[in-house]
Amino acid sequence: MVRIMRNLVACCGVAVFALAAPFAAPGQSSAANQQAALVITAQPPASALVGRSFNFPLTATGGAAPYSWHLVDGQLPPGLKLHAHPGVISGVPATAGEYRFTVAVADSSAPRLQVQRVMTISVIAGLTIDWKQYPSVRGTTLSGSVVVTNQAGQDLDLTVVVVAVNSIGRATTLGYQHLTLTADQSGLVVPFGSSPGVGTYVVHADAIAHHPGTQHIYRAARQTSQPLLINQH
Repeated sequence: MVRIMRNLVACCGVAVFALAAPFAAPGQSSAANQQAALVITAQPPASALVGRSFNFPLTATGGAAPYSWHLVDGQLPPGLKLHAHPGVISGVPATAGEYRFTVAVADSSAPRLQVQRVMTISVIAGLTIDWKQYPSVRGTTLSGSVVVTNQAGQDLDLTVVVVAVNSIGRATTLGYQHLTLTADQSGLVVPFGSSPGVGTYVVHADAIAHHPGTQHIYRAARQTSQPLLINQH
């Protein structure tokens, strides 16, 4: 409110008016001068899946919109990108793992407000293979088993091939399976065994799968750390 102080001066018949400065009651502040603190409000992202589209919006409150986002430290999963405006991490993850990084958001005030936050995105492989019974030699037979797990959340057309490769590169098939691995199968055991002949062998187990109607191929592999010897006829 502007208070008008009226001082009438009888000088040469001219009336003079003086305007006082805006008035504010003691302890009262203007709402326009109050600004909420800038805070990142995004919740921890859900797990991502190799080969499947991922979209994670970054959100903040306070400060002055619009906001600008950028990566400060760490690494996003390969295949994902941080878009500064409007603040989204998106893409198709290519490599499984746990990725820890720091994002920062700046507002549009002058001077700018900025805050940071550490985040983690876990990328699931979609398909895993591991030794159930580690390969071993019994007489002339090289045998063992693998366990295959479906993490994709959908039925997969699966092929599992296990081969023994000798010192000169000759491969002998020890096991083969082609079947549907359903979405709820947490561990399919595939046994293998054969007699590839005298020699030293490295065993390779490969799993390849896809969901019918999609283009992404899931792959998983294992191999023995040391050659296995067959020396009996």
